[in-house]
Amino acid sequence: MAAVKTLGRETVETYQRDGAVCIRGLFDPGWVRRAREAIDAVLASPSELAIVASRSDDPGLFVEDFCNWRRIPLLEELARSSPAAAAAGELMGASQVRFFHDHVLVKEPRTRQHTPWHQDQPYYNVDGFQGCSMWLPVDPVPRASTLELVAGSHRGPWFLPRTFLDNQAKWFPEGKLAEMPDIQGAREAFPIVGWALEPGDAVFFHFLTLHGSAGVEGPGRRRVLSLRFLGDDIVHAPRPWRTSPPFPGLEKELPAGARMDHPLFPMVWSHPTRTGGRAG
Repeated sequence: MAAVKTLGRETVETYQRDGAVCIRGLFDPGWVRRAREAIDAVLASPSELAIVASRSDDPGLFVEDFCNWRRIPLLEELARSSPAAAAAGELMGASQVRFFHDHVLVKEPRTRQHTPWHQDQPYYNVDGFQGCSMWLPVDPVPRASTLELVAGSHRGPWFLPRTFLDNQAKWFPEGKLAEMPDIQGAREAFPIVGWALEPGDAVFFHFLTLHGSAGVEGPGRRRVLSLRFLGDDIVHAPRPWRTSPPFPGLEKELPAGARMDHPLFPMVWSHPTRTGGRAG
């Protein structure tokens, strides 16, 4: 169980206001090494959920993989014992934090593929407000290639999720949610934030915060580990379609509206005063 990480009022207030914050040096070199080894283990043995998210004519390569913590012990260690869960709990103001899933994102040198602007929560099988993602690079990330976010967009609305390469609405039906605004075409109209990052720095953002990123210019890799966390008010929201990532059969064990009390989503942190002591 991760220890409490006191972040300071300004950091928490920034997250609450903007739906995103950068925490410099949150991870010491030992944790960065573990994260790097975990990413490399996923790349060496991809799961059935692994995808290539770049086009065949891209001179680089963008690969993603999900939900590997039960077969790669380093990922479980990072979720349970690193500073990530405690930081997410403090930022959300949660009394308890469950681990949702891990997500590895790797853009190899000279990858042109952008990650389109999107929100995460519409792709998921959960409802509620206390959902938080951590984005931890294990390579230096210049400002031009970093994660960018629209400050304040976590307050809504939800936008229609689409596939990244062919722009298809494979989740909510066409017209069910608002269309994504053209953020890239009118960047000056949006309060975009982003940071050049060094290994050990981490960005935390709300599940509804609009975000995206460019490709990777030059010879550097951009290996990122993202860990997703669930706070007090998150409940199961079964969908009639395949969510990303999918949790097949979960609706038979957790009804709609149930808290995410399931072995797939272990408790990884609890606040020592909000809950009367640390869990587990």
